[in-house]
Amino acid sequence: MKQVKLLAALAAAVVVLLGIWMCFRPKGIEGTKDLDIQVIFEDESSRDFQISTDAEILGEALAEAGLIEGEDGPFGLYITTVDGVTADDSLQQWWCLTKSGERVDTGIDSTPIADGDHFEITLKTGY
Repeated sequence: MKQVKLLAALAAAVVVLLGIWMCFRPKGIEGTKDLDIQVIFEDESSRDFQISTDAEILGEALAEAGLIEGEDGPFGLYITTVDGVTADDSLQQWWCLTKSGERVDTGIDSTPIADGDHFEITLKTGY
């Protein structure tokens, strides 16, 4: 009987936490947005892109523009390739996302966007 009550309490807690997340999760802004995207490569060269999109989330906008490719992982989309350049796992390379030079604390597929946002995607070496 205690196990049934414990499972019921656990299920209720999951439902409450899911409801809280749904209310407070990052949300994008509707409508057309113009984004500035800077891709910074291993040799510190860079390439700038201007993207116009109706997407509300960054990952969707970048995928629609054909700028990124990735793999679904436990935390969402893991970026493997940007502008045709694939990070080399054997060199511990990975793509780092920043917004106007500041760290982004959400994944690429949960980062909301607004008109005029500037993002940098930098190829880093070393975990």
